[in-house]
Amino acid sequence: MVRRNWTREELILAFNLYCKIPFGKYNQRTEEVQELARLIERTPSAVAFKLVNFSSLDPYHQNRGVKGMGNTGKLDKEIYNEFSNNWDDLIYESEELLSQKSGKGNLRDLTIAEIEIDNSKVGKDVNRIVKSRVNQSFFRKVVMQIYSNKCAISNIDLPELLIASHIIPWSSNENERLNPSNGICLSPLYDKVFDRGFMTFTDNLEIRFSDKLKSNSDKVYFEKFFDCYEGKTLNLPEKFHPKQEFISFHRNNIFIG
Repeated sequence: MVRRNWTREELILAFNLYCKIPFGKYNQRTEEVQELARLIERTPSAVAFKLVNFSSLDPYHQNRGVKGMGNTGKLDKEIYNEFSNNWDDLIYESEELLSQKSGKGNLRDLTIAEIEIDNSKVGKDVNRIVKSRVNQSFFRKVVMQIYSNKCAISNIDLPELLIASHIIPWSSNENERLNPSNGICLSPLYDKVFDRGFMTFTDNLEIRFSDKLKSNSDKVYFEKFFDCYEGKTLNLPEKFHPKQEFISFHRNNIFIG
């Protein structure tokens, strides 16, 4: 049998799946792996191997010794880096490819059908809205998955009550706004506290609350919802760990101390 090299499109779809499913599902028995294999006419084992190869490129998994399957190639690294340096375009491109391969049609038309768009918006405006909607949905899905659908502080595990929070605010860094390493899964209370600067994390990802919040330490709600978590370590995801520079940015620019 002649060996068929992986194409860029196939690798983009594989990385899309790498983001969306847990590390423990990178095997040929996983339904999502089997479905992608069918779409790109590869064997499930070949897709599973490729997912593990992507894991070997993740700094977190490198630190814990994940080596990949020995087949990590130049194009694998290029796709990994292409996503890492341009989440905005690569997320949308991968979702568009997935929609077409799945027989669902044009992603733009499908998204427009799901949302209301001001009739005054045309052309580039509509494309921008659609792309933003698709990319934000991807970001939330990935952040929720890597944190096992649990608040990283309180362990609340009802998806309806969880938010994919940004470490560096959406408006502050366009290049990193969709990077899963810039996301933390939080319940609404801790999302608001984090967003308003009443909570941050140390370099060791220990939880710290602001002095302004601690000024209410004599109140029952402070002990119940905040003091019990002071100094504890954030529950970490299995991949796309919060980047040190993102945490430092929040601590130095958002946290009110």
